[in-house]
Amino acid sequence: MFGTRYAASMIARSAENSQDRRNFLQAAGMTGLGVAGALGLGGLTNPAAAAVRGAAPVARDSGEVSDGAVLNFALNLEYLEAEFYLHAVTGRGLADSMTTGTGARGGVTGGRAVRFETRAARQYAQEIAGDEKAHVQFLRTALGSAAVSRPAIDLQSSFTAAAQAAGIVKKGHSFDAFACEENFLLAAFLFEDVGVTAYKGAAPLITNKTYLEAAAGILAVEAYHAGTIRSALYQRGSGLLGSGLFSTDPRKASVKLSDARDSLDGPADDDQGVIDSHGNANIVPTDANGIAYSRSPGQVLNIVYLTPKAATSGGFFPKGVNGAVNTSAANG
Repeated sequence: MFGTRYAASMIARSAENSQDRRNFLQAAGMTGLGVAGALGLGGLTNPAAAAVRGAAPVARDSGEVSDGAVLNFALNLEYLEAEFYLHAVTGRGLADSMTTGTGARGGVTGGRAVRFETRAARQYAQEIAGDEKAHVQFLRTALGSAAVSRPAIDLQSSFTAAAQAAGIVKKGHSFDAFACEENFLLAAFLFEDVGVTAYKGAAPLITNKTYLEAAAGILAVEAYHAGTIRSALYQRGSGLLGSGLFSTDPRKASVKLSDARDSLDGPADDDQGVIDSHGNANIVPTDANGIAYSRSPGQVLNIVYLTPKAATSGGFFPKGVNGAVNTSAANG
């Protein structure tokens, strides 16, 4: 891992410097997501107030957004995914030393080790957990003292709210994402598809060739993760959800979660479950041309805040994310 000052200097320098290009791509390859993944989650709706150690501001459609604000937005989301997967496989989250920074540091509500039924699902979860932890470490190193702290994260009532909104549990009943393998896979499905569409939507925004090449690689990694989770869900038969209040087919539940995401992020009906209307496998959600669809950062926040409205907190982030890019889109 490169030192903080050197990593920040690579962010600020031109992609046309061949040595920096090789060094940056090596770092990104070692950690999976890297800096370009953060650019893939960059903001369109909020101007940034600060930059990372002198990094030049990057122009966006609604104004100037610094690299620092972009990286910190991604770091908030990586905190969420890392806490979810680490709790599922180890029963513990990130070490305290990996959660400090600017802004209010919050705790994590909910989360525990999942009693996996199959070796394959356990290994999928372990691999992804390792990736997400590495993403957090890389972004924190790149940002140095400008890194935001982990915001308050809810892995308990947020999943219940999402499941109730989707209609996979009844009002007054809970959905425990860590209760069983099927629940875990549905919860992972809720996150993974969002990442793929976020990176796809960012591609037109990135002009730095180094970042664009790395972002393309990250999009592939996120697609691998999403495809793995979607495939695992499709292979499941009927399973018991929540605390045994009722049962449903996890494949059909994925369609309901997909519809719920669609209801949050705008009028377009793009999101898709792991089966189509005929019950056939739909592992890769695409349009009629076989192309993946996109989400803006505001739409990503609609989903993690669990609201179709413009908001600065809610859902998985009950006190909001830290940093300048923090507002969901106004979709209803």
